[in-house]
Amino acid sequence: MGALVLALTASSCQASAEHAAPTAFAKAKQGSTTTEARAAAVTAPVQPTSTAQPTTSAQPTTSAQPTTSAQPTTSAQPTTSAQPPASATVTAPPTVPTSSSSSPPITFAHHGPITSPPLPPAGPGFVAGHVTAIGDSVMLDYAQPLSQDIPGADIEAAVSRQWSVGEALIGQLKAEGRLGAVVIIGLGTNGPVTASDFNKMMTELRGASRVVFINVHVDRPWQGSVNAVLAAGVARYPRTVLADWYGLVSAHPGWLYSDGTHLPIDGAGARALAALVAAKV
Repeated sequence: MGALVLALTASSCQASAEHAAPTAFAKAKQGSTTTEARAAAVTAPVQPTSTAQPTTSAQPTTSAQPTTSAQPTTSAQPTTSAQPPASATVTAPPTVPTSSSSSPPITFAHHGPITSPPLPPAGPGFVAGHVTAIGDSVMLDYAQPLSQDIPGADIEAAVSRQWSVGEALIGQLKAEGRLGAVVIIGLGTNGPVTASDFNKMMTELRGASRVVFINVHVDRPWQGSVNAVLAAGVARYPRTVLADWYGLVSAHPGWLYSDGTHLPIDGAGARALAALVAAKV
């Protein structure tokens, strides 16, 4: 009987031990779960804050509202600065320089500059209100700016043209009804010119409203004599004027090529010569 009681007691103890063991295990498991949960809770907040809070940092939409801060649109307003095309367009048209070059006392009509008071009427064989320029290779160098300064001018220039050839061309244009009432002569670079040559040309040009003679700058022995003939001839004929290219370019030798005669096409010298001639028309 005593042995039976002991056996039952042992069995009961074992059962409560087995019952207690799962409970301890469950508690341990629950404790570990809670610990893990806490660890997760500790770790989790950190990660979300980093990842999720990119929403705040990623709210670069706000910070990235560089559109406001980066409103370089305002500072850079490249639209305004980038609008140089507009200002460039305003600056680009050398219409401004043209008017300045045409200021006193020349005004521009549809056919080019006309001096004030008005020129005398042209005789028969000349086209009123028209300008004809006859020259050699130097005139070819400034033909483009000359055509801009005197719109509609007929520029007849050729390499190595002699004075006598220019004289013949005047007769031909006059016969064809194409010679302007204002004539520009840019010859004398390619050989000597005498007083007799000048008089013959003026015979062909009798009746012109105005004749502009351009003197020469050429590294040849006839430079001085040609310029002297032109100056003396202009002094004798009332409707003629002299454009002193020699005097102007002597002060600016850099305008010329090394030959001392020709100019870079549309360079500073070419524009200066064109403006000089236009001012005499």
